[in-house]
Amino acid sequence: MDDKDREIIRLLQGDFPLTPEPYRAIGDKLWLDEMSVISRIAKLIQTGVIRHFGPFFDSRKLGYTGALIAMEVPEHKLEDVIDLVNSYDEITHNYLRDGKPNMWFTVIARDAARRDQILDEIRANSGIQDILVFPSRRLFKVRVDLD
Repeated sequence: MDDKDREIIRLLQGDFPLTPEPYRAIGDKLWLDEMSVISRIAKLIQTGVIRHFGPFFDSRKLGYTGALIAMEVPEHKLEDVIDLVNSYDEITHNYLRDGKPNMWFTVIARDAARRDQILDEIRANSGIQDILVFPSRRLFKVRVDLD
């Protein structure tokens, strides 16, 4: 990773241009052509330097509802339940923790009915009935820009 890659990452994190040709605009700032910017981003993704590249929306302003979900998944079911939970586009984070419950994930759905439908499907397909739901009351968004 060189200085140009670092500058691209900085621009992706906070100054991403909202124009019809954003990679050209980034390139103009860095004396690179548009394809060079795209190629560098692709390489940073392929090598794992960038794990996720996409927008973040304020789901509440879009009318969505969110919740933190917790469930105790037996060790022998972990892989299948992880795959099941991760199959939903509305699941934004899914992680294991020590202790009980051991699986925690967040769901952001268009409404409470859709959230409940997802949880009912997870119950039915996992065989785990005891799912704890902690509806979002306040938004906590930690912004971290890495140099």
